[in-house]
Amino acid sequence: MTAPAPSAPPALGPLLARGALLSPFKRPRPGAVFSGGRLTLPRLRVDPARSAAYERVCGFPTGADALPVTYPHVLGFPLAVRIMSGRAFPLPLLGLVHTSISLTRHRSLPVTGTYELLVHVDRLAPHRRGTEAVVVTGLRQDGETVWESESTYLARHRTPGRDAGRETGRETGRETGRETGRETGQETGQDAGQEAGRVASSAAGPLPVVDEWRLGADVGRRYGSVSGDRNPIHLSPLTARLFGFPRAIAHGMWTAARCLAAHGAPDAARVHVDFRAPVLLPGTVAFAAGGGRFELRGTGGEGRVHVRGRVEPVTPAG
Repeated sequence: MTAPAPSAPPALGPLLARGALLSPFKRPRPGAVFSGGRLTLPRLRVDPARSAAYERVCGFPTGADALPVTYPHVLGFPLAVRIMSGRAFPLPLLGLVHTSISLTRHRSLPVTGTYELLVHVDRLAPHRRGTEAVVVTGLRQDGETVWESESTYLARHRTPGRDAGRETGRETGRETGRETGRETGQETGQDAGQEAGRVASSAAGPLPVVDEWRLGADVGRRYGSVSGDRNPIHLSPLTARLFGFPRAIAHGMWTAARCLAAHGAPDAARVHVDFRAPVLLPGTVAFAAGGGRFELRGTGGEGRVHVRGRVEPVTPAG
């Protein structure tokens, strides 16, 4: 007798544990390749209570019969981790830094809908600081793609032409903490600066500060409870210090969702977000926005940019 297809993503905990156990045996290097890794969840049903809890934690309006623009990433992330925690995937899970996400929502997504969820690793690409894995997630309804995204995850390693002497002096003693932040994009400000074509550059003018947010020490634990991503670097100062951070840091996708909740997005929208630096918890950050662009940065003077993104309307599907 054939078992019925699952209607919910797998639990993240066992997948993260498997990835952690296999990571020491993986040595990322230039020229790594990966083919395969395509997973599908054919009849996905959203848990309304969980999506409502996600709305509250991230600051989205509650009560509407529509999924927040970033919520399909939460649904697809366990499948992505299942691929990246497998033996065949050549990059260590603990060394992956989520550096960006580009997503398109083609129309409003009913909470009560039934969807097909598809996730695959599209390619491994060389990066000046290592190798990037490009993960594609799609959500279909009645055969039509209604939401899709492309996330980049960076595995840091030596690359040809890299000035090893200069880099070693700067990175020694901090590598563990920087590499373990899968969802923060920490220490990638230089990289994001070179990718300014994906996000409007600061030459367009500084964005005005719209609000300041005081973030509690429990933000990582609260987001972990609704997303399933309980990476130790987000949970407490003690567990974060084990990986080189002075305090717990916020999930990158929480910062993206919180910014988009404040900025807003049309039902049919294209969004791009670069994760540039970690947000330490507790802490205070400034939200700046204007002209379809937004930033999350430190407060006062020349605050360090943590997140930079843009929102563009698109022609609705159908």
